[in-house]
Amino acid sequence: MMQFDWPVQVYYEDTDAGGVVYHSQYLNFMERARTEFLRNIGFMQTALKDELGILFVVRDIQIRFRKPAKFDDVLNVDTRLLNVGRSLLEFEQNIYRGDEHLIAAKVEVVCIGAESFKPVSIPQSMMSKLEK
Repeated sequence: MMQFDWPVQVYYEDTDAGGVVYHSQYLNFMERARTEFLRNIGFMQTALKDELGILFVVRDIQIRFRKPAKFDDVLNVDTRLLNVGRSLLEFEQNIYRGDEHLIAAKVEVVCIGAESFKPVSIPQSMMSKLEK
């Protein structure tokens, strides 16, 4: 199982008037972490589209809000690749503030053709890195 951590600083724009992070912002934090996960193993989103002709889109997400994050918190998004299928990547993502577990999520992303928007196989060059 591959694991990757990405730090996130909570900015004022991420919060409501009470300084609590909007629920939708956690999706953005997790998206950034998955993007950085791919970058870390050598795949830039622009190159995936331009050179390999593929995109990754969220198919399903399950999220449990355990505790709120607040303005100026420093968070860590823990991203673990649980499963690699022909065209599917399944991630477990957790957001922490220090040792406090704030968010638990499972995210499925599907590889699609950049032109067709239909599911396609994950390229072998990528599979070899994901299966390590």
